[in-house]
Amino acid sequence: MNLSSLVKESATVQGEVFIKAVEKTINLLYSQSGKVGYLNIMESLVQLEPSGEALIIGDLHGDLESLIHILSSSGFTQKMERRDDAFLIFLGDYGDRGLHSAEVYYLILKLKLAFPRQIVLLRGNHEGPENLMASPHDLPVNFQVRFRENWALAYSKVRKLFSLLYNAVFVEKRYLMIHGGLSPNIRSIQDLAHTNMKYPKKEFLEDLLWSDPDDSIQNVLSSPRGAGRLFGKSVTEKVLRKLNVKILIRGHEPSFEGFKLNHEGRILTLFSRKGPPYFNTYGAYLQLPLSQEFQNTQQLLPWIHRF
Repeated sequence: MNLSSLVKESATVQGEVFIKAVEKTINLLYSQSGKVGYLNIMESLVQLEPSGEALIIGDLHGDLESLIHILSSSGFTQKMERRDDAFLIFLGDYGDRGLHSAEVYYLILKLKLAFPRQIVLLRGNHEGPENLMASPHDLPVNFQVRFRENWALAYSKVRKLFSLLYNAVFVEKRYLMIHGGLSPNIRSIQDLAHTNMKYPKKEFLEDLLWSDPDDSIQNVLSSPRGAGRLFGKSVTEKVLRKLNVKILIRGHEPSFEGFKLNHEGRILTLFSRKGPPYFNTYGAYLQLPLSQEFQNTQQLLPWIHRF
């Protein structure tokens, strides 16, 4: 794959081509179930074998420059071409808030189509269902400017795509990866798999997309975001113990350093974009060997890349 050519293509993509890429990705996601390479896809949950290597990217919010930097500096697309057990995992929030949301979506979808068994696209709160939408939601305006007469169709296709994105990645005895936070009511990985809005326990989805860790509390409190909750260390410890994993890897929160640690080494937050409206000094991503078993987030620090 020629990354520079793909970047140029994303910068000039027209509405019809963008829509076709979204439709192809929708069809691909519909077709992927059960064992897919090293992935085991169970509805909204992706189970990943503890082998190979993963590059994990947090919120991008339309920051094309940061995405290009991560892909080029890591050389990970070349690694995926050489190895079937190299995985690129996005933690959600691809668009909104940034000027190049359409370009970021297009570039990521083209990567997914090129590496269908190696790229995992999680759902962020900015890809949430209609009754859990982030506000303000500027993606329609972005699409109007970018695609003009084709914007409405492009937007409706993207909204359909959102409902097919995954809610969690599970690596047994190692990691749980989500966008937002944990529900104290999670009992098993099946609760992570059945989180569409038809499922009776729809609060799981709200917590997974919207909630945040807080070191000053033990249980849960209402969130200033207006959706989801703040959850304390006791929630993290209980849920991770039930799921038999050591570390929660998430996005969702702007971090001045590009990442932050919570709950005494049990949670790593990644934020992979820079610039307004967040004004964090650094972005960060994680590149780590999945076969190696880490006990806490302090041990992950050498594998975090700031830029």
